[in-house]
Amino acid sequence: MATEGPATRRVQVAEYPRLLKLKEMFTSKFGSLPKFYVRAPGRVNIIGEHIDYCGYSVLPMAVEQDILIAVEPVKTHTLHLANTNPLYLDFSTSANNIQIDKTKPLWHNYFLCGFKGIQEHFGLSKLTGMNCLVDGTIPPSSGLSSSSALVCCAGLVTLTVLGMNLSKVELAEICAKSERYIGTEGGGMDQSISFLAEEGTAKLIEFNPLRATDVKLPSGAAFVIANSCVEMNKAATSHFNIRVMECRLAAKLLAKYKNLQWDRILRLQEVQTKLGVSLEEMLLVIEDALHSEPYSPEEICRYLGISLEDLRTQILSPNTQDVLIFKLYQRAKHVYSEAARVLQFKKICEEAPDNMIQLLGELMNQSHMSCRDMYECSCPELDQLVDTCRKFGAQGSRLTGAGWGGCTVSIVPADKLPSFLANVHEAYYQRSDGSLAPNKQSLFATKPGGGALVFLEA
Repeated sequence: MATEGPATRRVQVAEYPRLLKLKEMFTSKFGSLPKFYVRAPGRVNIIGEHIDYCGYSVLPMAVEQDILIAVEPVKTHTLHLANTNPLYLDFSTSANNIQIDKTKPLWHNYFLCGFKGIQEHFGLSKLTGMNCLVDGTIPPSSGLSSSSALVCCAGLVTLTVLGMNLSKVELAEICAKSERYIGTEGGGMDQSISFLAEEGTAKLIEFNPLRATDVKLPSGAAFVIANSCVEMNKAATSHFNIRVMECRLAAKLLAKYKNLQWDRILRLQEVQTKLGVSLEEMLLVIEDALHSEPYSPEEICRYLGISLEDLRTQILSPNTQDVLIFKLYQRAKHVYSEAARVLQFKKICEEAPDNMIQLLGELMNQSHMSCRDMYECSCPELDQLVDTCRKFGAQGSRLTGAGWGGCTVSIVPADKLPSFLANVHEAYYQRSDGSLAPNKQSLFATKPGGGALVFLEA
């Protein structure tokens, strides 16, 4: 249950090759034994893109790829962080003086986000140090949430070292908030599914208050993840935060148009709730209230009756203060239509009509079109991969995660899966120009996995 904390499992480490290898690497690195291990999974968002930070429900599932950390609390007040991947350098810092550099999204800063989130939640100043060795199987910058899984894993590591308890919901909320230390103005989907996931079911994640409901996916279909091999780091670019701000500004202009207290409104969902109308009706409100041409900062200021200085310092985030155009109509149209698609997807899963796979596929296709044309968060490689997946038997295919690179998710009838995998592999990954490095190829069917866990050696 969501009111409980993450599960703790006693295991024979020797029976789990990955744990055993991590234990051996830890011992050779630190000259001592880990006391426990923590895992937190990545996720694939099936539908509901870029709407969690607008207050709307999303529909992800956890994947088996995860972050696994071996941990040993130490008497000193020093955090020693190491990674099994030699590309990620060791890092040490005082546990009592955590500094997170927003200008550099280095791997260890995500660990520090989770650590600092727990530290601040309990108001602790003197924290014990620890040795940590991190191992990850989630491809980085792929849209499968490797960074949030590391934040969640670090939060659970810190909680376990402290011997404190929190529910999964509390942990998810703390980790969602603490990831903002790195400058990403995200919603809360990634952290929520990392803690609230359960094997065998996708989840409808709702916010304010945070809760998760099981969504049974069709048994006759596989969900296939394909990596475009274009990397996109949310914290390193401003695309993501610009979209968050465009949604915030759209919410304020819609609120002003409808004579609501616009200065108190931050999210598009709040406008709908205050007006007490349906998502379909909100799409009609947009047509009246917003124009499709981009807005300049000056026009927004004139409409809201504020100064440019107020806009920059009181509404925009630090890395969006110099943006010159905002596409408010397009972003709001995507959010309200995507929020409606999530609810339709869940309803179809519950009613399970005979043509369920086709209907779900159509919603996924509409979602990609909206992400591409209205939200402009796709890229040529993702569009090509989506077309390739549909060509070889996917009933629906869309980008997943923030976009601008990363992965697609496709719904494929189970009987077509072997030929689908073979054909997509050949068409996209085995290009004649050899431009895709083989080690970055990833194309796999996935099932809903479980959430974050603590492992103790039996």
